[in-house]
Amino acid sequence: MSKFLSEKKKLLEDVYKKASNEATETSFNGIIQYLDRTLKDEFEPLSYKSFENYYKAIVENDEDYNIKTSTLDNLSRYLGYETFKDYRSEWRTMEYTIQQAISKIVITIINKPILAMPEVLKQNGLGIAGAFLVISVLIGNHYPFGREKGRPQGILDDKKCMFWDDSEYKLGDCEDKNPQRSLIPKDTVQLKYFKRITRKDTLTVDNALGSTWYSKFNGNVEFFTMDGVDPDTGRELRASTAYIIGKYAGY
Repeated sequence: MSKFLSEKKKLLEDVYKKASNEATETSFNGIIQYLDRTLKDEFEPLSYKSFENYYKAIVENDEDYNIKTSTLDNLSRYLGYETFKDYRSEWRTMEYTIQQAISKIVITIINKPILAMPEVLKQNGLGIAGAFLVISVLIGNHYPFGREKGRPQGILDDKKCMFWDDSEYKLGDCEDKNPQRSLIPKDTVQLKYFKRITRKDTLTVDNALGSTWYSKFNGNVEFFTMDGVDPDTGRELRASTAYIIGKYAGY
């Protein structure tokens, strides 16, 4: 296998995925033509035909294709990285890691009995019924239930929902019928730590690199205090890079 073939394949997949999320077109040609226009406006130009050749050879046929380093850097910048080298260092994202882990679990299940009874249960003669009893006790300890209608303790709070209020989440009543509020289940971590940074001019590479995330839509970039999803656009956030901070933040 050629050097960096898997990284180039993942790069092209990520670029195409991002373009498909942003474009109004849904066909393959429409999406890569959108990418052509976007790169021409904001980055170094790359014809949609060239991208099509790269994608079909590397992604669809799993064959190597010579792509110039400057082109790989350009596509990496579209994803928020400064260079292809920076992208390679972070290309195994959490999503990719989880996919790999799931694959290993599936392989393990195929090659081993699905219900492998722990030795301690066999030795004590508990059998399958005993195993389920132990599991039930563990689940009960982990998810304690209150006495009222068998509901877990702690969820009888008055406000169990929250909504996005321009720059932060706020608690809300789940029965609130206000059409201007999109209520979602309460998340105490997001309530406390997830904020949109309203003063982008205060951000610098020194204070924002590694501690902020960003969302870009129609040329507008918004910065946030933790990873997640942009509540206004529904797009996944990306870790802020020095390039993004230098171009869209600061004075």
